[in-house]
Amino acid sequence: MTTIRARQTLRDLLDARQIVVAPGVFDGISAQLTRRTGHRAAYLTGAGVAASGFGLPDIGLVTATEMAERVRMIVGVLGDIPLIADADTGYGAPANVVRTVREYESAGAAAIQLEDQAFPKRCGHLPDKELVEAAEFEQTLAAALDCRSDDNFLVIARTDARAPLGLDEAIDRGNRYAQAGADIIFVEAPEGTDEIERIAREVHAPLLINLVPGGLTPIESTARLQELGYAVAIHPGTSLARAIHAMLEALSELSGSNAADHLPHQPAEFFNLLGMAEWAEISERYRTTQVLPWA
Repeated sequence: MTTIRARQTLRDLLDARQIVVAPGVFDGISAQLTRRTGHRAAYLTGAGVAASGFGLPDIGLVTATEMAERVRMIVGVLGDIPLIADADTGYGAPANVVRTVREYESAGAAAIQLEDQAFPKRCGHLPDKELVEAAEFEQTLAAALDCRSDDNFLVIARTDARAPLGLDEAIDRGNRYAQAGADIIFVEAPEGTDEIERIAREVHAPLLINLVPGGLTPIESTARLQELGYAVAIHPGTSLARAIHAMLEALSELSGSNAADHLPHQPAEFFNLLGMAEWAEISERYRTTQVLPWA
C-alpha cells in the first residue's frame, strides 16, 4: 500500500502543476534526512549510488541489480514519499529494459528514468557522450511502457543530445519521446537560461530539469522554473557535494593535509576523486575498431 500511495502522490503533484523539487538520495541516511526535512519527493541519483555505494565514477559501472536493490532499500526508508529512480540506459537491449523496469517497479519506485546514451553511459555533465539513434531509444521506451503493470509507475525519457548534436536535436528528440508515450521529458544539460526557457516553450510534455552544482546548467530558482512550467526539478548532487566537502575537511584535519587540494568544484573533478582517470585508461587499453570474425 505504501508504494501505491507514493505513486499516486507523485501523479497528484504533477496533475496539480506545482513543481516537484526532488533532492538527490543515494543511501539510507540521505533518504532518512530527506524524509525528516519535509520533502515531497526524492531522486535516486545514479552518480550518487556509484560514488557512495561502490566508490566508482558515473560511467556505467554499476549494474541493474545493484541499482534495483538500492531502490528497494531507499523506498523502505522513504515510505509514502515517491522516489524517482535513475536507470541509466535500461542496462541493455529491450529485453534487458523489460527486466529493469519490472525490478524497479517491484522495488517500489514511483518513476523510472531512462536515457538515450549508448552504453556505457557517462554523467550528463561530462564531455564525449555518445547517443543511440532516436528510433532505437523509442524501442527502449516501448519496452518500458508495455511491461509496466501500474500506469502510475511513470516513465521518464531523458535525452543527452544537447552536447553532441545541439539543442535543436535535443528538442526534437524530446517531442519524439513524448509522442512515443513517455510521461515526463528530461532534456539534459541545457547551457544557459535562454536554453532552459526555449525547452519549456518548445517541448510539449511535462518537463524535468537537472540542477547540478558546478554543472553545465545554471541553477535557476524553483519559483522561476515554476513560472516556466517545469514539472520536476531534481537536485542530485546538493547533499552529496556538501557531505563530500565535510568529509574531506574532517579527514584532512586528521591527516594534517590540505582539504583544498582535493575539493571538487565541477562534476569531472568529483569523478576524478573516484578513479575516473584509471577507468578511462582501462577503457582505452581495450578499445578496438577491428571487426573480429566469428569463431
